[in-house]
Amino acid sequence: MNIYVANLSYKIQDEDLKEIFEEYGAVNSAKVIIDHTTGKSRGFAFVEMANDAEGQEAIDQLNNAELDGKNLTVNKAKPKEANGNRGGGGGGFNRGGGGGGYNRGGGNDRGGDRGGDRSRSNSRY
Repeated sequence: MNIYVANLSYKIQDEDLKEIFEEYGAVNSAKVIIDHTTGKSRGFAFVEMANDAEGQEAIDQLNNAELDGKNLTVNKAKPKEANGNRGGGGGGFNRGGGGGGYNRGGGNDRGGDRGGDRSRSNSRY
């Protein structure tokens, strides 16, 4: 059973979480989610327990339990949505603004007054 754990203290690490859940049964993995930019905990985690009954017991006992001054939210994890239907996204080509890059706009000097002799008949501009 995959279990979602939220409202974690930022001090909690994988091993701490594993020890807490092992009181209820065998834990396959415990992973605190880390922000890639800051390298710090994002305050939530996922715990994988081998036995569904033990996982449900852990959920029942730990949901709303206090840990490091915070009340945990513990429930069965929802599966990831297929095809990235979680919103967000955007970007890609033709974004406009900025400088350089493929079709991002900005940064070039085409158009406008560039000066120089434009009387040549084979001019690109």
